[in-house]
Amino acid sequence: MTPLETALACHRAWTAKDLDAAMACIADDIVCDAPAGRIEGKAAYRAFLEPFALSLVGTELLAAFGDEEKALLMYDTSSALVASAPGAECVTVVDGRITYSRFLFDRLPFHLARGGGQG
Repeated sequence: MTPLETALACHRAWTAKDLDAAMACIADDIVCDAPAGRIEGKAAYRAFLEPFALSLVGTELLAAFGDEEKALLMYDTSSALVASAPGAECVTVVDGRITYSRFLFDRLPFHLARGGGQG
């Protein structure tokens, strides 16, 4: 599979709430840089992703691109907490597994939904 195919397979799995299938695309030693900080290792990555994935009520893939080693996905999600939460992931894939993810999303809608004021 190409990096784009791997990233799309992972995205389809976690947005369908199939965390086992999503984790099959993830390297044991994954490193993820997210707005809340660095996440290292497959178990920590699953613990980071699972609560959000299980809260999803909808997703829309906006764009997807890839080359020989990386893929970039941009999407919008809706969850029990917020109606629109856009995000993007740039992942590096080695031997069919995601080894690195730079994950970006807008934290403000979550902050406001939790009663955090104007941000």
